[in-house]
Amino acid sequence: MERGPGPSPHALAYGPQDDIEAVTRAVLTASRLLVAVSARSLATVEESITLPQFRMLVVLSTRGPSKLVSLADHLGVQPSTAMRMVDRLIASGLMARRTNPANRRETVLRLTEEGSRVVQDVTSRRRKEIMAVLRRLDPAQRTALVEALDVFNSAGQEPAFGGGDQGSHPLGWSDWADGGTQ
Repeated sequence: MERGPGPSPHALAYGPQDDIEAVTRAVLTASRLLVAVSARSLATVEESITLPQFRMLVVLSTRGPSKLVSLADHLGVQPSTAMRMVDRLIASGLMARRTNPANRRETVLRLTEEGSRVVQDVTSRRRKEIMAVLRRLDPAQRTALVEALDVFNSAGQEPAFGGGDQGSHPLGWSDWADGGTQ
């Protein structure tokens, strides 16, 4: 998918590169592509896990064991909604609850080995599909994309995803908004 010199197809179709509408359209198109990649990466588990439930697994994967109220708050849902999701994920063997050893009145939620495996498998499929798309770009385009996305992610206060580090927000949903606390 190499291009010759000159303006990009988006610049020709939408006007100058500093046009906020043109940039917004380009980002929305890229977002649509990434959502499609995400949906395809979930295809093997979507019969048993909904996207919101998978998001809960990812949050536990990145943040570690959590109390229900903290988890619900982080996901932006009511505790009753989170509890229904938790119950389904426990029934499917992807999550477990245990008593907090520091406070016997509290329950802590965690991923099971199977839950961790599901998050890693979906993340791996997503990574492979994104890499296939990126291989269609020439090296200069990939470099420009990294620079542009780094600036975009910084403006959106999204922490960088580190190499093969599965502990660093493998599928997004970072904890930047609450300062990383539980």
